[in-house]
Amino acid sequence: MNPTRALFYFFIATTLWLAAPADPSTGDLGSIIERFVTARFPDAMSHFWVVNSAQWDEDELVVDVNTVVLERFKQEPTESRFLLLIVEGKVAGAQNIPLDSPSECQPEEQNQA
Repeated sequence: MNPTRALFYFFIATTLWLAAPADPSTGDLGSIIERFVTARFPDAMSHFWVVNSAQWDEDELVVDVNTVVLERFKQEPTESRFLLLIVEGKVAGAQNIPLDSPSECQPEEQNQA
């Protein structure tokens, strides 16, 4: 094989390998939200979710997420909104909030003495 051609194939293989999506890990936000929604609505026929906003605070992440769930015996989908507290790749807390309320997740103010 021609050295130039071998180098070309090596370059293409390396590029494709680096560009391939990584498997979701426990720290992947999409996987964390997906696990939360499927655990919260185990009998749903289908669902989707949308992240409205996210706020980092050191090692914690607060996520404002809307969910739309189609349950088995209902004609209309159920809409919900949650604030999720994510710590170390896991949902540490969840709060169901009204759909039309403004998001109030902001970093805590540090008191300077």
